[in-house]
Amino acid sequence: MAHDSNSQDSVDGEPQNDMKTKCIVIGGVAIVVLYLAFGYAAQILCNAIGVAYPAYISMKAIETRTKEDDTRWLTYWVIYGVLSVFEHFSFFLVQIIPFYWLLKCVFFVWCMVPIDNNGSTVMYHKVILPYFKKYEKSADNLIGQATDKIKQVAGDVISKKLS
Repeated sequence: MAHDSNSQDSVDGEPQNDMKTKCIVIGGVAIVVLYLAFGYAAQILCNAIGVAYPAYISMKAIETRTKEDDTRWLTYWVIYGVLSVFEHFSFFLVQIIPFYWLLKCVFFVWCMVPIDNNGSTVMYHKVILPYFKKYEKSADNLIGQATDKIKQVAGDVISKKLS
């Protein structure tokens, strides 16, 4: 009796293809982890992981009628933006923290995991929101003053061009 290779069972009764798929996934994850830890230009891979999937899912969320998925992904992008600004001004941390890109990528994955209390939700409510509430009025005033000044300068430039 001939067995189809797709239906052959392994020793523990698991289909052979499922084991191959698991091995491929584990191998792929191991390669990504090793590359993020030791590879050249790990920053590019880390940022691609932190942007590609969330951008795709964010676009899908925009097209749904529900608000929950929009809020989930807006929260992710707030965390991503805050981390990017922080990282820009503390670039030396990248140099002194071992395996920085691997840690950052793990953080991004935690932030995008599709569970209720993922990293984005936790970081937003525990870290970002308290600071936002504390400085919201000052930020609004500063933004209002800057907007007024920009309008004034733009109006002056336009009126000089027209005269």
